[in-house]
Amino acid sequence: MQPSASAPRRLTIKDVAHAAGVSLTTVSHALNDRGYVDPDTRAKVKRVAKELGYRPNLRAQRLRTGKANSIALLSSMPFAVAGGSSRLGFMMEIAAIAAEAALQQGQALILVPHLEGSRQLLNELDVDGALVVEPIARDPQILRLQERGITVVSIGALADKDLLIPHVDLQSGLAGQLLLDHLFSQGARRIALLIGSEQRHSYIEMERVYSSFVREHGLRGLVIKADETGGEEAGRVACRQLFTDEPGIDALCVPVDAFATGAIKALTELGRKVPDDVMVVTRYDGLRARNSKPPLTAVNLHLEHVSSLAVDLLFQHICGDTRCNAVLGPAPTLQIRESSTPRRSE
Repeated sequence: MQPSASAPRRLTIKDVAHAAGVSLTTVSHALNDRGYVDPDTRAKVKRVAKELGYRPNLRAQRLRTGKANSIALLSSMPFAVAGGSSRLGFMMEIAAIAAEAALQQGQALILVPHLEGSRQLLNELDVDGALVVEPIARDPQILRLQERGITVVSIGALADKDLLIPHVDLQSGLAGQLLLDHLFSQGARRIALLIGSEQRHSYIEMERVYSSFVREHGLRGLVIKADETGGEEAGRVACRQLFTDEPGIDALCVPVDAFATGAIKALTELGRKVPDDVMVVTRYDGLRARNSKPPLTAVNLHLEHVSSLAVDLLFQHICGDTRCNAVLGPAPTLQIRESSTPRRSE
């Protein structure tokens, strides 16, 4: 059977080499950003390839280089916190941007949600690198990926001082300071902190900032912790316990948005009005914060920018450029909503 006369022939690097007037090796190195190629020649080869409409044979390229042409996005946070019933939480927002940034680098993004007993999955995951969202101390996912020699970048600084993993700093301390200063400016003087019991850098930073804040203002510190796996229900239970012990609290700083919406439910059950009786603020400005009743004051972490920075940092390390190990993310900004703006009596 003769091939159709109209079927286009697949372009090869030989065509690119002939059009650019260079060798096959030069084309290969230029298009794959490896080896030494004069910058002007590299740019010329890429321009010619684009003009010709050349597309690399990814299967052949993978066999030749041993690269998977994909990266993974993992989270150690349970979906009760990271996603919720809508599956559109913190991790999903990062995934949407990271997938686009990875595609621009010619890579696919594989989403690996938090799974119990996921060691076997991590053993079989075929990727060139991985992004891990706000890992816990001695995070087993990071340790396993490192054992396999896979490049890892953390979104959020690490709680482990001895674990040298490149990361994008979310400036968690600054986010916490914004929330506490706002509550104080609104007249709150009995501010309690409800955080997760796990060892994450963001929780450690939040507690550090809170301790400094109450000392500076001569306030009494009230800290309660809840298990992330309980999600909203854990926040509800912790809030009820807190107000049983300390009924005079006038504000709650709840960095975990799932805990914050649980706390709103508990306050409603207790007959406390938000924000007139108790103000509530959270860290992540996601769907939970915006759809809460009342809507929650939260912090915009600028995850679109953070995700792009993380993907760029990961590819730097995958390509062997390990000079940069820490990137400062954008400064968080406060989004003030009804949950922390009580009506003032005339």
